Amino acid sequence: MNIFSAEQFYQADAITIQKQELGPTDLMERAGIQVFNWLHSRMHGAQVPVRIFCGIGNNGGDGLVLARHLIQHGYNVHTYVVNCSDKRSKNFLINYDRIKQVTKKWPTLITSEDGFPEIHKDDVVVDAIFGIGLNRCMDGWVKAMVQHLNAAGAFILAIDLPSGLYANAPIEDPEAVVKANHTLSFQLPKLSFFMPSTGIYTNTWEAIDLGLDPEFVMTQPPIATLLHKQHILSWYQPREKYSYKGTFGHSMLVGGSLGKMGAVVLATRAALRAGSGLATAHVPKCGLGVLQTTVPEAMASCSEEESFLNSIPLEPTHTYGIGMGMGMEDGSLAALDQFLEAQEAPVLLDADALNLLASKKELYAKIPQQSVLTPHPGELKRLLGDWTDDFDKLQKAQAFAVELQVVILIKGAHTCICTPQGTLINSTGNPGMATAGSGDVLAGMITGLMAQGYPTWQAAAMGVYLHGSSGDIAVQHLGYQALLASDITENIGNAFIKLFEVEQPPQQQEEEAQ
Repeated sequence: MNIFSAEQFYQADAITIQKQELGPTDLMERAGIQVFNWLHSRMHGAQVPVRIFCGIGNNGGDGLVLARHLIQHGYNVHTYVVNCSDKRSKNFLINYDRIKQVTKKWPTLITSEDGFPEIHKDDVVVDAIFGIGLNRCMDGWVKAMVQHLNAAGAFILAIDLPSGLYANAPIEDPEAVVKANHTLSFQLPKLSFFMPSTGIYTNTWEAIDLGLDPEFVMTQPPIATLLHKQHILSWYQPREKYSYKGTFGHSMLVGGSLGKMGAVVLATRAALRAGSGLATAHVPKCGLGVLQTTVPEAMASCSEEESFLNSIPLEPTHTYGIGMGMGMEDGSLAALDQFLEAQEAPVLLDADALNLLASKKELYAKIPQQSVLTPHPGELKRLLGDWTDDFDKLQKAQAFAVELQVVILIKGAHTCICTPQGTLINSTGNPGMATAGSGDVLAGMITGLMAQGYPTWQAAAMGVYLHGSSGDIAVQHLGYQALLASDITENIGNAFIKLFEVEQPPQQQEEEAQ
């Protein structure tokens, strides 16, 4: 599923209207009917008050279409126009006239705080005040209107996106954004649904089909792509009957230091669970016994130093994942420098390997192209420098990926995989995965997938998706608080199995639940 910018949505609307020879309000009628269908299939005529707050632009026009259809089907509808300007869109005015033809109860005009209606917790509130056309921060009584909606405690359904939120830009005033329970996004999701600072304004979202021109939707380069199961299935490489362990690569996990051996243990186990045919862990002497007892399936080698790594063996046939629990010793930096000088194939760099790189930025030029970098937020800031907001962070990470021709992750609730070709945004995972060692498991999984011959950007995307899916499966039995990184590893196999399960349509799931 592609993610478009606000400008691309405008282009999609214009091309659709032209190619399909639509009238000026036909697309708006489609939008309003789709929202009506969504509500009608859930409310089944229930006389719960539905309070629709319409702006005076096209998003408000969508709200008026919805109100008209709800009224015609006998719902208890209360329609309000947030009359914040004298500039009303032509399509809004057309639908304003149409609603007058189906009810004597005309929309109530709100022009100040004195006109705010009382809202009860059991009401359904529909936010159709502002859509992607919003070009300035709300203030004055309109901002107070938004705060009035948020404070009511009612269920809020946003049309296209919550009012005050921009499709692909940071918000200006956190107090001037509707906090929606659910958002019905037209055709495709918005980038703001997935950024930490803006995604909090809609608990859940759903894309509803407007029938936009399919050629434009399929061929237009998106600003990002939402990663789903079908992507992973299309990349999945099935195993041949007569293959053997050497067919599936050899992962070399390099890391560990005194007191931090758990990180490389987790990564090594995850690489094997992800399908790497062989795995070797290169650790300091103090970790040799730890590795051979905790991961009996793996081989182990060690550096000369007892408590930290001062060497990285160069094995041309191995796929490297470096940095988990490695530490910041000068000897480790020298070993990493020497390794990168000689290494030609892509590698995965994680944790302290990234911190060591950030301490000596001239090493960036030595990173093999198509390598994968998996920083946590602090490590990412050391690599990229400061950013002003989540959208600026994404742009800087994407520019970094293009400049160095590498893949870099922005970890989070929706991990972003920035590649030289574009950005992928993950759709799996849960808050329980915010636990020590989770990143080490991810690094090991991606290394194991790279070892099997997946292109590095695919290995990164598959690793992130399956990592999140493993956590989703584990949390069903353990809950958020009790989830451990090792539980994620233990469910990697279940995540692979889940790829091939046939998913039921949402409507069928609801019927079976009843």
